[in-house]
Amino acid sequence: MNITFTDKAIKQLTPILAQTGRMLKLKYDTDGCGCLVDGVIALWLVDEADEDDIAVETNFVPVFVEKSRLVFYDDVMTIDVVEGTSSFLLKSPGQILSPRMPLVEVSEQHER
Repeated sequence: MNITFTDKAIKQLTPILAQTGRMLKLKYDTDGCGCLVDGVIALWLVDEADEDDIAVETNFVPVFVEKSRLVFYDDVMTIDVVEGTSSFLLKSPGQILSPRMPLVEVSEQHER
């Protein structure tokens, strides 16, 4: 898996990561979606990796991804900023995986 951050995404995320000291995780969230294939992808700020997480090297910082959810992602993806919002865009050469991916600061209770 190859994840690339655009310059705009790096510029927006750098101060947040520096201030919080947290790490990034792509979370395929199915809570309230009714079905596993109806999940929503979000960018989470986490303190540590979960058991099922793998670290994916990027052109910016490593990103955790749940090993059991790799099937929902493409091999090559880009994280960009949605202009005029605090949301991010996750896309691949063939599709948009998440058009308005929120940055969610996750508490330990919510992660588990």
